[in-house]
Amino acid sequence: MRWPGQAPASAPANKDVTFPNISRCYDAPRRAVAFWGYDRSMERSFFVTWDALARIQPNLNSGEVGMLSAFDNNRNLIHQIAAKVYGRGQKAVYVLNTVDF
Repeated sequence: MRWPGQAPASAPANKDVTFPNISRCYDAPRRAVAFWGYDRSMERSFFVTWDALARIQPNLNSGEVGMLSAFDNNRNLIHQIAAKVYGRGQKAVYVLNTVDF
């Protein structure tokens, strides 16, 4: 039984993820920048590694300031790649590596 407005059971799951939250933070143990995306009301955690950032910004300075700056300078590209990675399937955490870029 379906409620009015409810999608049929055979409808594909929504794979759209958005990035309205501009927050990001440096994660030293992972050597990555963390950021968050949203699929409807569900928050999803993403990380982009130092290696991936260095691939898209070759003059990357290691450390927090350099990584956060590289993230900010390449935010649109990172969000595009994150959406593609998200579309591959549901995970607890999404890690963007060099192979994704």
